[in-house]
Amino acid sequence: MKKSAMLTGELHMARNGAGYLIRPGTDNAIWIEAKDLSTALPGDVVTVQPGRSGTDGRIVRVEKRAPRSIVGTVASGAPFARVQPLSPTFRQEFIVPDTHGAAVGDRVVMRFARWENPRLAPEGVVTDVIGPADNPSLDTKSVMEQYDLPSTFPRQVRTAAERASARLAAPGKRIDLRRKFIFTCDPETARDFDDALSIETDMNGNRVLGVHIADVSHFVTPGSPLDKEAYRRSTSVYLVDKVVPMLPEQLSNGVCSLVPGEDRFAFSVFLTFDARGNCLARKFAKSVIRSKARFTYEQVMAMLNGGKGGKAQERRAVFAINQLAQQLRQRRFAAGALDMDVPEAEIKLDAKGMMIGVEVRPYDASHQMIEECMVAANEAVATELWTRGVKILARLHAPPDPARLEELRASLAGVGISCGDLSRPRNLARFLEKIKGSPLEGVLSVMVLRSMKRALYSAREIGHFGLAKSYYAHFTSPIRRYPDLVLHRQLAAYIDGKGGRMDQRWLDRAAEHASEREQVADEAERMLTEIKKYRYLEDVLRNRNDVVFEAVVGKCASYGLFVDLPGLAIGGMVHISKLSQKFVRWDAAMETLSDGHVSWRVGTKMKVRVASVDFAQRKIDFVPVETRDSAHGRCRKRGKRVS
Repeated sequence: MKKSAMLTGELHMARNGAGYLIRPGTDNAIWIEAKDLSTALPGDVVTVQPGRSGTDGRIVRVEKRAPRSIVGTVASGAPFARVQPLSPTFRQEFIVPDTHGAAVGDRVVMRFARWENPRLAPEGVVTDVIGPADNPSLDTKSVMEQYDLPSTFPRQVRTAAERASARLAAPGKRIDLRRKFIFTCDPETARDFDDALSIETDMNGNRVLGVHIADVSHFVTPGSPLDKEAYRRSTSVYLVDKVVPMLPEQLSNGVCSLVPGEDRFAFSVFLTFDARGNCLARKFAKSVIRSKARFTYEQVMAMLNGGKGGKAQERRAVFAINQLAQQLRQRRFAAGALDMDVPEAEIKLDAKGMMIGVEVRPYDASHQMIEECMVAANEAVATELWTRGVKILARLHAPPDPARLEELRASLAGVGISCGDLSRPRNLARFLEKIKGSPLEGVLSVMVLRSMKRALYSAREIGHFGLAKSYYAHFTSPIRRYPDLVLHRQLAAYIDGKGGRMDQRWLDRAAEHASEREQVADEAERMLTEIKKYRYLEDVLRNRNDVVFEAVVGKCASYGLFVDLPGLAIGGMVHISKLSQKFVRWDAAMETLSDGHVSWRVGTKMKVRVASVDFAQRKIDFVPVETRDSAHGRCRKRGKRVS
């Protein structure tokens, strides 16, 4: 094959030991088997020689080593100390010449030293000692070190933040909305408030929704220390027990936060809707507001359910906005939007950082109300600028590849589900609606998600497949997302008659950087959540192995079942040898396992206990729980009876 066919890019790793590169401009991957990885490690920039199929390849050269630190646990002591990386995507232990006082079982931070022979272990240098790996209070620090998340702001950034309040004295040209009834709605534990709502009726009887977003751009000016640091971070990171903010607290929880009873600068979007929910007009303006109320989701839900909370004016506003939001929601789904909303699971920790349970927060009408208003504002700004020829940092969610949809259709057919042509968004939306509330909802929703492309930022393309929007961008959270801040600056320049255009090359770089930082944030959040869950299951195995979990079969294989625990949002395996004392037969055509009495297939509900937990490889084994069948006076394993 010609040399021009080679591909250079960042190496990503799957947990099965294989690696992959994403082809530029596509969502297609070139897979590299473990034997063809040579000495490459996750995050390295490598050159790959594709195979004849174009979907696989081998690494011919490591171009650049990943600069990221590697966190691991000391697995053996001198003279050949070995460190097991915390991330399961690293398949090799590292040799380190000096542990810097760390004992076996301690977590350390390493930097890569060298690796020239794939038959030998890579070498690293310990740069910091975190502490005992079995101390849950150090988990957050470990994850922050692994992903190079900053623990503090640079001195000049802190100084600039302390001086930011001085800009309150220079409001500039703004409309005064301080007499309007404007309110915020956020979680009980929220500390920063970057969006607020209002609603009025115009002289024609149409509803005018006001979405008021904190005017961060007034305090964070281009090229300033605050701006450079915000760009570098690009997003706030929400870990289980800590927020790594994009902006210092003086802004995020101070002058930019739309707290009640205080004058605050905002960027307001006014959207006029008729009785059917059609958007008739949109208007944008810099404003000064004074929030009249700070509601929680629970308070708003109580009002919507007929409770007595809130004053008459507050209830009227909440009811009116909710009615509009439900209209917008229905119209969005009618247009083919995908209903992928799932309840939010919040991990509960004790004082020592140990997980003690999971609290599921419902995705109810109060959350839907806020989401629909934010989606409407985001769409309005993106439409206004993009259709006027102003390229922006769009929130791009491209349609899935037809091949992936065909794989999804085939997988669904394999479990007896017919769903038609999924390349038509409305069919996919109808399918998701059909499975709502069914026992298979969780499993099938994950299958659909895996067939989708990842949403990212783009300055070249626009459109959001999942939301069924032709124009979409992020505008409503400039406190925690840098692309929103950029869009504020562009919209401000546009309404001031200055065009709003930015250098295309800079926008391209900013879009790529923001997408990368968002992915890092997602990975860090998932890793810490996973660590806490594995600690919890290890504790259950050691001390409370009478705990029984509800599980659902997500996949059947010839060697066992892969099950999901909806209550913990984690999965594991039940080996075929644990399913029955009888011979268990694998039916490849039907993708089922059966012992002649009980049959297991995708969607089968079970009760399981933890059998083993392998933290290093992130693997969990479960065993079925036998339950008393009172009708037959005998024990049986939970499964679906063969009729």
